[in-house]
Amino acid sequence: MAKAKTKTKFVCQDCGYESAKWMGKCPGCAQWSTLVEERERKETYIPGVGVKRGVKREKAVPITEVEKLDQPRYDIGIREFNRVLGGGLVPGSFVLVGGDPGIGKSTLLLQATHELASRNMSILYISGEESTEQIRLRADRLGALRDELMVAAVTDLTEIEQLMNEVSPKLMVIDSIQTMFHPEITSAPGSVAQVRECTGQLMRWAKEQGIAIMIVGHVTKSGALAGPRMLEHMVDCVLYFEGERHHTYRILRAVKNRFGSTNEIGVFEMKEGGLQEVGNPSELFLEGRPVGVPGTAVAASIEGTRPVLIELQALVSPTSFATPKRMATGVDHNRVTMIMAVLEKRLGMFLQNQDAYLNVVGGVRLDEPAVDLAIAISLASSFRDRAVESGDIFIGEVGLTGEVRGVSRIEQRVTEANNMGFKRVILPSKSLRGWTGPRDIKLIGVDSLEEALRTALGG
Repeated sequence: MAKAKTKTKFVCQDCGYESAKWMGKCPGCAQWSTLVEERERKETYIPGVGVKRGVKREKAVPITEVEKLDQPRYDIGIREFNRVLGGGLVPGSFVLVGGDPGIGKSTLLLQATHELASRNMSILYISGEESTEQIRLRADRLGALRDELMVAAVTDLTEIEQLMNEVSPKLMVIDSIQTMFHPEITSAPGSVAQVRECTGQLMRWAKEQGIAIMIVGHVTKSGALAGPRMLEHMVDCVLYFEGERHHTYRILRAVKNRFGSTNEIGVFEMKEGGLQEVGNPSELFLEGRPVGVPGTAVAASIEGTRPVLIELQALVSPTSFATPKRMATGVDHNRVTMIMAVLEKRLGMFLQNQDAYLNVVGGVRLDEPAVDLAIAISLASSFRDRAVESGDIFIGEVGLTGEVRGVSRIEQRVTEANNMGFKRVILPSKSLRGWTGPRDIKLIGVDSLEEALRTALGG
């Protein structure tokens, strides 16, 4: 026996904080004017009466008696996409794809669904932002026309359920989750209550019926996924599609993956016919690299399971203002500031009256500390107006005392540098450990940043 009860509350649209009364400032995230009134219909069950008959109760069992989940993955047909997902799309998985507007999320998913449809896999593509005619125009441009790909422009979750029962797809794409709404929730689409309810319902469909579901999520100006953080907690996999809108390179990065590694990236290039895979990212990122110009250095970074060589450019110039400017694109701003402090304290470089700009070429974001040495070399090269040798590459973490610390997977980094034609690798001495490396490349071990600068810039 159930009694319908209507409850009014105020919910923060940024963090999901709930309050019984309206407040100008959210206590949860300290944002102003984010609390919105919502009415939620809640079923209150009377104790002893609210348990439905015929419902099977779950029992706790020893973990050794639980059957192993060994389902074959769906091969998407796009190697870079498969790499990020951990080897393919798992049946019954719930995947969230986020990215800036116009970055190519819908294009990527439409190409992926086309590849899966070519393997006679039934797919349902739900769009809440475009009409079916607009989807057809994009499909014509991409050459992604298949009878197995069913499209519909609806936003009502109950209608989507009816379509799902009619089509019985193996994969369903929702573009986007912020446009979907449940008719029993009175708040507007995109609100915390709607996103929570729609995401929860989609997750139940994925797990109960074994349908792989991929949803598109909007991002805020800061680059985070719009809506409450619980959206990322509920899904199995969170993918970010990164890149500059005015550049052709796109990076697909996994920040959460219950079925694979979270360190993998997929590299694409946006062309007139859609997104094209980049088999050798190092060659792409080093294309057009200037030779004999101060302020450039090449780093060897590990992204997932493969090494990527990326160029870093620095510009250090005098300023007449009291506070110099520090800007960094593609790396942590605080990390660059720390390295500049080490250069000033340990090596005597007077950078207090210098503006400093650092850029990672290609729109890639580097998070690992192994690129510290390349950052320091590029800054020192621009400050001293001396160019490094075009055949040099730098690997190592820089400590606050000026030491160069060892990094992991040095063999893969050096092998990639050798394949790309580099002649010398300046790396931490501790990473060598008696390893001589390939015959065509010279390994130079250093213990301090001063020694590395002396080797790279000649003093």
